[in-house]
Amino acid sequence: MTVEVGDCNGPFLCLALTASNGQGIPALDNYTGVYRPEIHFSPPQHFMNDPNGLHRDAVGTYHLYYQYNPTGLVAGNQHWGHATSQDLYHWENQPIALYPPTADSQVFSGSAVIDANNTSGFFPNQTNGVVAIYTLNTPTSQVQEIAYSYDGGYTFMRYAGNPVIDVNSTQFRDPKVIWHEQTQRWVMVVAHAQEFVIAFYTSPDLKAWTHVSDFSHQGLLGMQWECPNLVRMPVRDTTTGALTTDQDMYILAISINPGAPLGGSATQYFPGTFDGTTFTAVDGAARLTDFAEDNYAGQFFYGISDDEDPISIAWASNWQYTQQVPTAQEGWRSAMSLPRRNFLTNVPRTGWVLASLPYDLSPVLGRVLFKTEWQTEQATSHTTIPADIRAFYVNVTVSGLPASISADASLDIVFSTAHSQESLACGYFFGGDNGFFLDRGGTHGFRNPFFTNSFSTSVLPREDGVWTMTAVVDRSIIEVFLNGGVASATSTFFSTQTLTSVSVSTTGMPSGTTTEWEVRALENTWRGNSSI
Repeated sequence: MTVEVGDCNGPFLCLALTASNGQGIPALDNYTGVYRPEIHFSPPQHFMNDPNGLHRDAVGTYHLYYQYNPTGLVAGNQHWGHATSQDLYHWENQPIALYPPTADSQVFSGSAVIDANNTSGFFPNQTNGVVAIYTLNTPTSQVQEIAYSYDGGYTFMRYAGNPVIDVNSTQFRDPKVIWHEQTQRWVMVVAHAQEFVIAFYTSPDLKAWTHVSDFSHQGLLGMQWECPNLVRMPVRDTTTGALTTDQDMYILAISINPGAPLGGSATQYFPGTFDGTTFTAVDGAARLTDFAEDNYAGQFFYGISDDEDPISIAWASNWQYTQQVPTAQEGWRSAMSLPRRNFLTNVPRTGWVLASLPYDLSPVLGRVLFKTEWQTEQATSHTTIPADIRAFYVNVTVSGLPASISADASLDIVFSTAHSQESLACGYFFGGDNGFFLDRGGTHGFRNPFFTNSFSTSVLPREDGVWTMTAVVDRSIIEVFLNGGVASATSTFFSTQTLTSVSVSTTGMPSGTTTEWEVRALENTWRGNSSI
């Protein structure tokens, strides 16, 4: 492998080069370990955290970079790992993209853009030049740097004029850059982590940056702010999903760690407007992207057109326990969330909500394993998952719900294995406070005082009398989406045996309601993959 990284040197570089062997780092378990997700991205080996530099290039290839320690199973020695995909599910591991330039430095989180108009001057003869914007962390400073790629984002040269922003701080990180068409400027959001300030900068060329505004001390503070994102967001109807206005809004997402409401790390967001220099939130309320514990530092892809819903990927873990989870026995730690499409919607009684749904699952949706419906007040249905299926999709729809429902009307879903008597459960109460719960406490593969057993949220049935739940269960990760994505949960779990059955039961349902559910296999995206 030939790496063009300017003045990179030192023992970390040499060690990473040896490990990569020219084809990326091979997976120790060939992606067959009992905890290895089959459709969620996980690193070939060692420790991964935040997604970085997400973008889709001109030929439709998705690029996922990520915080990566290529020499250990805990955070540290941070590089940018790299993978590419044509559909966001089938990933090809690539050689490490960014290396620390010195033995005592680390390449922290950041973003990447395609400089199609050569605003930077780096690309006079091409339109597919990629610029990475990242934090260089040293024992005495955190500064913002850039690196540029002539080959579409596979290898990078560090800019000779680095750093591009230095404010003499050790807590100044995670730049996210977008292009603002109306002002013809690049816009950066970057965190003054322990001051609870998100700084806004603009630039004509990605090299010279001007500080134009700040957003601070709103919503939840926690102990520090990290990984901000600013993204244009379409507005859709909660029930139909149709666009409700031609005027898009923006969201500013800010990750919190430590000190999130459920402990450890989480991400909050603010709906609002952006005029090219200043973000104005619709209110100061705290809104979380997820009601479980394992969704952090989500980033939106650059290069998604304005007529598409923005696409995001988050880190599916929590800093309170990520460095202790048992996947280390397979030689790796951490996975990414599903790719999600996102939009804003105005939910009755709740107000503005960032909705998210799995991005087009058709590349991985397999055969129907089970499908049924019933209209009785009380019923239970059960299906066994074939032994060759380790990841599956569940969809439940309840329709015909009246406006007033008794408090005891409920639906329960249990994923279980007979061999070890372990289970993963979720359920919804249609009356009362409309509570939904997710419980991973029935799995026995990991115990930690911060690994919370159960989570809950309240979601009203839709105004048309319909309630829906979609779940993706993928070995050691479950993601749940309620009512078209107005609430979602990302949760890791560690059962000692593979889940082999699903049961759905209802109790006390009003007459005239119909319960439908189906289970489908999800195809293993790593089987036959030459990059492992």
